[in-house]
Amino acid sequence: MSAENVLVNCYNRGCGKKFNPRENKEDACVHHPGTPVFHDAYKGWSCCNKKCTDFTEFLNIKGCTKSSHSNEKPPEPEKQKVDKSKADEVIEYRPPVNNQPTLKRPSFDTPQVTITPTISPTLLEQIKGLTANESTAQDDRKVQVGESCKNKACKGSYRGPESDSETCVHHPGVAIFHEGLKFWSCCQKRTTDFSVFLAQPGCTQGTHVWMAKNEDKRIECRMDWHQTGSHVVVSIFAKKYNPSKSSVKLNPIRLTASLFFPEENSDYNLDLELRGVVDVESSSVSMLPTKVEIKMKKAEPGSWPKLDFPREVVHRKEEKTINDNEITERVDAVDLSDL
Repeated sequence: MSAENVLVNCYNRGCGKKFNPRENKEDACVHHPGTPVFHDAYKGWSCCNKKCTDFTEFLNIKGCTKSSHSNEKPPEPEKQKVDKSKADEVIEYRPPVNNQPTLKRPSFDTPQVTITPTISPTLLEQIKGLTANESTAQDDRKVQVGESCKNKACKGSYRGPESDSETCVHHPGVAIFHEGLKFWSCCQKRTTDFSVFLAQPGCTQGTHVWMAKNEDKRIECRMDWHQTGSHVVVSIFAKKYNPSKSSVKLNPIRLTASLFFPEENSDYNLDLELRGVVDVESSSVSMLPTKVEIKMKKAEPGSWPKLDFPREVVHRKEEKTINDNEITERVDAVDLSDL
């Protein structure tokens, strides 16, 4: 092929034809002088209003301008230079700090408001049978004639209301077995014979206890939380709790929740001092089959670093103490209430 008939590529957008530079007329090329535009699944050109969603159809859109062909490649867009020296640099994002004055923090002991919950119908269906069992259990808890006193070493039994006025002689301490000796932590009467130990009369006078207390039984539930710019959401994961005997209370900086479980006849309790201030009136509670969701409205927008301030939890339970002068060595204590 002679030099006069050599064909070259046209680089005008939308043309893609080959042409002879010696025969390049002013209207030989039909192309798009603009740039491709891709937006919301539509594909088109900035120089005309022809748009489509199919990429093949986009490539076949006929040009909107006539001119001569051009064999000069358009300049490539400049690529941003990458600084490899910062390849291992860790970029830490920190939320903007609100320098505006924060709300005044009210007292922790501000009266709380009981939030009226939205109760799931599915949860009500689940506890129907449990509620009936709970009522039956309460009826069965009446003291029966012949019931023995639950205080240690007391020999009394319930014969009727007159038994409540009797004096109960018992041991308030715990049984201790150490190096062959058997004795009570509340007195100094020691023996090596088990029968003699069981026959020892009590050292303290008081009133009879006809029904065993269930003070040590506590329910443990998993608690989690997350936040948005406007709300803090606390989730207590629990099943088969009685919503009519459960409650959630709130003041601007304090959250307390109590859930009652009929099957275990016990409660779960939560008491938190919140990190931020919340709007009590705009907060809500949802009682669902698998959890209790507490949605608290932030009184001011922002991010909380944590949910609450650590507080020492004190269980309201009377702890029995042993006199160090009576027991000078570390011993194993045995509860004989079942003997």
